[in-house]
Amino acid sequence: MNRLGGIVTGVFLADAGGQPMRSVTTAEAIPGQGLTGDRYSSGLGEWSYDARLCNDMTLIATEVLAAIVAEGGPDLRSGLHRRNVETTGIDLISLIGGRFRIGAVALQGDRACDPCRYLDGVVGVSAMAALRERGGLRATILGTGVLRVGDPVTAE
Repeated sequence: MNRLGGIVTGVFLADAGGQPMRSVTTAEAIPGQGLTGDRYSSGLGEWSYDARLCNDMTLIATEVLAAIVAEGGPDLRSGLHRRNVETTGIDLISLIGGRFRIGAVALQGDRACDPCRYLDGVVGVSAMAALRERGGLRATILGTGVLRVGDPVTAE
């Protein structure tokens, strides 16, 4: 993985907290709201009551998900990770504190997306332990736009 660029390999939304993530090919990104159709954009996410815990969207690297499986951990692919966007080829943690783009959508890397015990209960496996210190990135959407599977992820 590198800091310069990668590709979106998956986009996932859930209707409400605890509901299954569904794979979509596109999602509209709206600053201060998140991804249209996702639980946090409608205020129905588990952590919606606490603005400090909500960011516009979350990302995770497919390389991390593959490593967890290779280590004998749970298979968190296909949205079981509960993150909005899967990427490949880019070091997401290197984007903390910086601006980046997914296609035409401008974003700010905020902080690591550390897993919590709630995740274990929703997915029914020990996801928290598997994702510890590699749970992905929380990001703020800076400009409205549509992101798509296949879009480039580029650091600015």
